[in-house]
Amino acid sequence: MMLQNIILVFHVLIAVTLVALVLLQQGKGADAGAAFGGGGGGAGGGGASGSVFGSKGSASFLSRTTGILATLFFITSLSLAYLANQQVEPKSVVDKISISVPESKPAEKPSAPVSDVPVAE
Repeated sequence: MMLQNIILVFHVLIAVTLVALVLLQQGKGADAGAAFGGGGGGAGGGGASGSVFGSKGSASFLSRTTGILATLFFITSLSLAYLANQQVEPKSVVDKISISVPESKPAEKPSAPVSDVPVAE
């Protein structure tokens, strides 16, 4: 159970990081706009395309990191599914309900009621 919680926390962190990395990446159409001189006004007109990672470095770095995180996300998803399936729990509602039946004395044979009808021999 403790291992499942650790993997679950790791899984959520990967998911949040993966969403952030996907949102940071530029679309395929953004390169075409930068090639024709669009992309904003800084010194030189294309200052936005050169970033901390270089002109092509950010795309490959972010793509590679996204791929690695996606692989880790799938691995943690499969691990959580496997661990959830291994838990021993009742599978049906009837198994979950434990009704304790109180112990009772053996039933005594009821005596025949007294009547006025004569018994034939």
